[in-house]
Amino acid sequence: MSNSSIKSWSENDRPREKLMLLGKDALSDAELLSILIRTGTASQNALEVARSVLMLGNNNLADLSRLTIDDLSKVNGLGKVKAITIIAALELGRRRRTAESSNIQKIKASIDAVEIFRPQLADLSHEEFWILLLNRANAVIGKKNISRGGLSGTLVDPKIIFKESIESRASGIILCHNHPSGNNRPSDADIRLTQKIKEGGRHLEISILDHIIIAGSSFYSFADEGLL
Repeated sequence: MSNSSIKSWSENDRPREKLMLLGKDALSDAELLSILIRTGTASQNALEVARSVLMLGNNNLADLSRLTIDDLSKVNGLGKVKAITIIAALELGRRRRTAESSNIQKIKASIDAVEIFRPQLADLSHEEFWILLLNRANAVIGKKNISRGGLSGTLVDPKIIFKESIESRASGIILCHNHPSGNNRPSDADIRLTQKIKEGGRHLEISILDHIIIAGSSFYSFADEGLL
């Protein structure tokens, strides 16, 4: 079968055939989604339904991953079963990125911490606060979720941070939380909290090495900006 024969296939079948002949990199996001969707409606084929799904997510896979089953089910031709299939596929992609980030064993720069947390936090529609626990050589010995909040913030208790640090025998920690709004700039509350935790760490001989804010594809590092 030659590549030129693609033109003779029905639009609904082309994505599967393209993947087999040309490989996954040759397919657009809509074509990959159409393979998951499989079938369309009387008026739209699977590829057209996939394009509608992408439009619902602002043609952005990160935005798409934040949608719920009910959100996706509103697309004509996409029932709950297909919505669940899409959500499961996006979650597998997120877990793959998380698994890849776990290969980073030693923190040498802010981007190393970002690569650990970004797969977990970048696509969330609510705020979460985490800490990365390090030994004296700045090697990662663990990470802990401290709190989970809403769209505009989450409450953080420094006592819990230091409890986790002491129990893990960490010499240093990196703070990290996300901004679902996409604005990576720290709020006044973020700055005050960072200074409070830094002061507490000084008394316990635990270094606060950085505070990372993940905001979609961008980030902010307190250490890089000279605020620690």
